[in-house]
Amino acid sequence: MSAPIRAAVIGYGLAGRVFHAPLISSDEAFELAAVVTGNPERADAARSRYPGILVIPTVDELLADAASFDLVVVAAPTPDHASLVERTLRAGIPTVVDKPLAVHLADAERLVALSEDVGVPLTVFQNRRWDGDFLTVKRLVDEGRLGEVWRFESRFEWISSRPRPVWKSATSGAQGGGVAYDLGAHLIDQAVQLFGPVAEVYGELDRHRDGAVNDDDSFIALTHESGVRSHLAMSSLVAQRGFRFRVLGSDSAYTKWGLDPQESQLGEGMTPLDSGFGLEPETAWGRIGRDGETVAVPTEPGGYREFYARLADALTGRGPLPVDPRDALTGIRIVEDLHRARG
Repeated sequence: MSAPIRAAVIGYGLAGRVFHAPLISSDEAFELAAVVTGNPERADAARSRYPGILVIPTVDELLADAASFDLVVVAAPTPDHASLVERTLRAGIPTVVDKPLAVHLADAERLVALSEDVGVPLTVFQNRRWDGDFLTVKRLVDEGRLGEVWRFESRFEWISSRPRPVWKSATSGAQGGGVAYDLGAHLIDQAVQLFGPVAEVYGELDRHRDGAVNDDDSFIALTHESGVRSHLAMSSLVAQRGFRFRVLGSDSAYTKWGLDPQESQLGEGMTPLDSGFGLEPETAWGRIGRDGETVAVPTEPGGYREFYARLADALTGRGPLPVDPRDALTGIRIVEDLHRARG
């Protein structure tokens, strides 16, 4: 492993441009060495933001020079994840793949097994484990501030007039399109991180847009083996957003409104090195207590840069991968089963 770790990002859409490239370039353990895109506008944007970066038109050309890179990040559309990850692992390059790891459970299991067989590290970018509001919920639960938790409610909702990428609008839900795969991958992962394995699942994968081929308004309910129920809502058609989190316990409740700021900060050009990165104003803090007796809870600082810091440690033999790829199997199994049941 060279120092710094030379990283190539496959794809320069939202995931590559807003998340991976800024996070990698802000960590001194890494060098953002290359971006793979065949889109001329995206290629120009990458060169403008990262002068001197190598822009490679195709994955074939990247893999032909695999020895020049210590890490590859698959930030391509979801339906392409499985085939691309298989190629990067067989080329011997440690790989980060954006969530979900794959569309189908069989493919995801095959990739985990391949990583182990060839001895090449594989991890999944579950960055929302480091959302500040999620870290706050985790702390409150761990400290017992809510008593015995019996229901966890989590929403990721928005409405936007921006055109959706063609692959998102044209890909069926069962093949990786839709909000259950896009947002459910995060919400299920967070719920399992908090409350453990899932015993029962109920879901509603609905389509409301005219001509929609995938779900745009979905709900998934999990009953954990611990007895906690998680109610997870995800939608791209919400004119008025609900709370982001509500956690109900025997002693108290915690409610939080608004999304973690890190994505919007990165999209606006802020870097993880800026002093205000990941911080929420007091007006955005959640509240704990009972009606009429609630108090504000400072939101933990968001920490997306922690993913790549831990990855650098793992690649240099100083710690485990930031996310075990096996963790991704639960969410993929749940969403795939719901799509299969829907028909």
